[in-house]
Amino acid sequence: MSGDQPVTLRTRKFIRNPLLGRKQMVVDVLHPSRPNVSKDELRQKLAELYKAPKDSVSCFGFRTQYGGGKSTGFALIYDSNEAMKKFEPHYRLVRYGQATKVEKASRQQRKQRKNRAKTVRGTAKAKGVEKKKK
Repeated sequence: MSGDQPVTLRTRKFIRNPLLGRKQMVVDVLHPSRPNVSKDELRQKLAELYKAPKDSVSCFGFRTQYGGGKSTGFALIYDSNEAMKKFEPHYRLVRYGQATKVEKASRQQRKQRKNRAKTVRGTAKAKGVEKKKK
């Protein structure tokens, strides 16, 4: 289903940003015979359009217009992989497979651990298990 129906890409508000080492633009995607287009496919098409490697293209913020057929979002095309790793947010690098997700305990568990640690004093805080007997 990905390649059989035509998709048209139009870019506007194109800006060359040399300080961040990238080109940035608003992307209008016309897809009349499809519900929407995957970000992976958009990255591939933008990479071909601007003659850049797919790994240095970042697409995000796409919203499909009411009634379908047209989506609008934002794209960044970095000059190098180093610039992308330096300036792109970590969660988007994880999305593109260029970084690993930091695994941590859930928010509720972290808060419970913090509150348990408040009940003990001194060196026992490192363990956070023993409670002071009254």
